[in-house]
Amino acid sequence: MKKEFTYKSSGVDIDKANVFVDAIKKDVAKTIQPGTLLRKGAFGGLFALDVKKYKEPILVSSTDGVGTKLLLAQTLNKHDTVGIDLVAMNINDILCVGAKPLFFLDYIACGKLKPKILKDVVKGISRGCVQSGCSLIGGETAEMPDMYKGDEYDLAGFTVGVVEKKKMLDGSKIVKGDCVIGFPSSGIHSNGYSLVRKVLSKQEQKKWDKELLAPTKIYAKEVLPLIENFQLKGIAHITGGAWYEKLTKILPKGKCFHINRGSWPIPKVFSILQKKGRISDIEMYRTFNMGIGLAVVVSKVDQNKIESFLKRRKIKYYRIGEVALNQKKKIVFSD
Repeated sequence: MKKEFTYKSSGVDIDKANVFVDAIKKDVAKTIQPGTLLRKGAFGGLFALDVKKYKEPILVSSTDGVGTKLLLAQTLNKHDTVGIDLVAMNINDILCVGAKPLFFLDYIACGKLKPKILKDVVKGISRGCVQSGCSLIGGETAEMPDMYKGDEYDLAGFTVGVVEKKKMLDGSKIVKGDCVIGFPSSGIHSNGYSLVRKVLSKQEQKKWDKELLAPTKIYAKEVLPLIENFQLKGIAHITGGAWYEKLTKILPKGKCFHINRGSWPIPKVFSILQKKGRISDIEMYRTFNMGIGLAVVVSKVDQNKIESFLKRRKIKYYRIGEVALNQKKKIVFSD
């Protein structure tokens, strides 16, 4: 008798997937914001944009993952923070255009569906959406045993936000003398982990697991009130390429950032990595955020008002530099 094949015998358990979807409904429900449309049987996430609030609404989208930080999370068996990372990497990017986050979708691919692990992941995604003020309106969980081994999984996220056209930020209005305000990071965030994993042994990774897996800070609560109350010049999310590529991305031609490295505290985890790996300063600032996860450029005229505004709200910030003229360099550091 020929063997009868089923989807389950090939490694994909639909029933277990359905149980998982039911289990995460409470966490997803916590993220629901005005505009979210819940329709049973819909094959897509639904969101109604309140067009009356905008004269010329521009939708801003982003898609990103968490990178090899996931391998560290899987090695250390800690999965409740990488979901926040996933949301943060997308939300922080659209904030740089001046956009208010509206909704988020996630994609989880795994070798074998482990409900406890993936529930922790989704719990993190939900927490990230709550921190961002956006709705988790959809997602996909794909069990693919031939693509991923054992407990391996991968994450991808997608978000959409909205900004008034006249308030879009692209750095084009940045001029000499503008001030750079930096917001502290929560640690390494979600870039540079291929280097982290090369530098630190498995034992060292376990020793510093809290620092290494600290979730990426989401800057919605810091940035959105500034966008609403002031005319900002530019915002940069300091991720891959860090200071040399991501910060300078918003500079007009002929402009340069003069950054004072002594103006903010650098978290200990970076000095540990630099010493252990014998990594140069240039390489550190090209790979890691070094304690500043997001930077805002403001005019000299608005600088004091913005700093007073941040102080009243008890938002931690640092005045880290200013804009100068330079035809050859885009960034110069001083100590």
